[in-house]
Amino acid sequence: MKQFYGRAAYVQSAGVKNDMEIDGFAIAVCQEVGIELSQHRSRSFEEMQAWGDDLGGFDLIVALSPASQRQALELTRVFHLDVEYWPIMDPTGLAEGREAKLAAYRATRDQIRDRMLDRFGPPRVEQPRNAFLTGA
Repeated sequence: MKQFYGRAAYVQSAGVKNDMEIDGFAIAVCQEVGIELSQHRSRSFEEMQAWGDDLGGFDLIVALSPASQRQALELTRVFHLDVEYWPIMDPTGLAEGREAKLAAYRATRDQIRDRMLDRFGPPRVEQPRNAFLTGA
């Protein structure tokens, strides 16, 4: 999001669990398109709240897994948020061998990029809008 829309949107990445390290294949395929993920860490919804992120200040949750969609829908009982589910392929365990795994991760990366462009339009900078993506 930041690469395409700059500061036009405040984006926070969250997961259902916080114990997930970013996968090395994800880091590699994102580096190919100029996105640095090596220092990125996923936080849980609970951690976001504990660290002072007001979930009620977001406009949109984009859920990338069924588990995150369920948790996001639970949050809408307390906070007024729109929830969208983007069924994105999970590339973990889909292929054997380095090149086949990289191809699967590239396909997932490109799915996310295409969904962002379909949803938010061509890359630009505009008035701030709060949103975050959430995965498994």
